[in-house]
Amino acid sequence: MRRWIAGGFLLLAAVNCSNQRWATTPKTFRYSEYLPKADLALEIPGLGPCTDEPNRTLHLDSNQPVTILVHGCNGSAGRFQALAEVFAFHGQQAIGFSYNDRDEMMASSGQLARAIQALSEKMQNKQITVIGHSQGGLLARKALVMERPDAVTDPHLQIRLVTISAPFSGIFAANHCGSPVARLISFGLVAPICRVVSGAKWRDITYNGDFITRPGRLIPQVNRHLKINSDERNTCLETRADGTCQKSDYIFSLQEQRQVQVDGEPRAKVIDVKVGHVAIVGDQSVVPTKLIAILQQEKILLSTEKPRQGELAVLLARLY
Repeated sequence: MRRWIAGGFLLLAAVNCSNQRWATTPKTFRYSEYLPKADLALEIPGLGPCTDEPNRTLHLDSNQPVTILVHGCNGSAGRFQALAEVFAFHGQQAIGFSYNDRDEMMASSGQLARAIQALSEKMQNKQITVIGHSQGGLLARKALVMERPDAVTDPHLQIRLVTISAPFSGIFAANHCGSPVARLISFGLVAPICRVVSGAKWRDITYNGDFITRPGRLIPQVNRHLKINSDERNTCLETRADGTCQKSDYIFSLQEQRQVQVDGEPRAKVIDVKVGHVAIVGDQSVVPTKLIAILQQEKILLSTEKPRQGELAVLLARLY
C-alpha cells in the first residue's frame, strides 16, 4: 500500500507542475513603439506588465482593447513576456495576471474577477480578452461565471475568453486525491499528502471536486469562448543527439481537457491541435507558431501585414 501511495503521489507531483519548463524570456526587446500612447497609470492587484520585475504599474491607453494573459502552474507574469511582445508588435496591449498557483482556485479566480472588474472601471474601451494556459485556463473561465459572489458586473464589458490546454475534467493523476477508497486504504493520509504536493488547491483539480464538476455558466458579457485543446500524444520538448526524445511534452490528455458542460456552452468554439503542452505557448527554444496562427485565424491577434512578416519572423527568432 505504501508503495502505491508513494508512486501515485510522485506521479501527481510530476504532472501537476514540475514537468513543465517555464522559461525566462528576454527583457531587451520591447515593441512599445507600436502600441497606442498610454493615458493611464494603474495599480490593480494581480495585474501588471508581462515581466517579473517588481514595478507592477500598468501604462495603458484607455481607448484601446486589452488582453490579459494568465499563466499556468509554476509560472509567472514573465512567462508570457514573449507573447506580449508579439501582441505589442501588432499594436495590441497585453498585460499579465499573477497569482499563487497553490492557493484554492476559487480564491485565485476571484482575484482575477476582481481585477477584471477594477480594470473595466478605468477603461473607456470595454473590450477585454482573457487568455489562460493550463491551470490559468481553468481560472480564466471560472473568473467569468455567474455562480460566484464576486462575479464581474460591468454590463458594458465585451469579453473574449481563450483557454489553452486546460484540464477541465480534472487532472487524472490526482484522481486518488478525490477517491473515498484511496482515503480509506491510506488511513486518511491521502488528504494531507495531496495538500503537501499541490497546496490548498488539491480538491479543485480532482475529477469529483466542485471546481471541476460545477464549471458554471458564463456571464452575459462573454461573447465567445475559444477553447484550444492540445493533443499532446507523442510530443517531445527536448531531443537527444540521436533524435530520440529526452523530455516529453505530454502533460494532459484530450480526455482531461474535454468537459461536456464547458464544451457544450453555445458561445464555445473548440479547436484540437496536435502540439505539446509547453510548445503550444512556446518557450526559449520553441516558437508558438500554431498558437499564433489560431489566434490570428480567430481574430484574437491581428493579422500581420505582408510587408512586416519578415520583421515578425526576426522578432520570433530573437524572443524564442
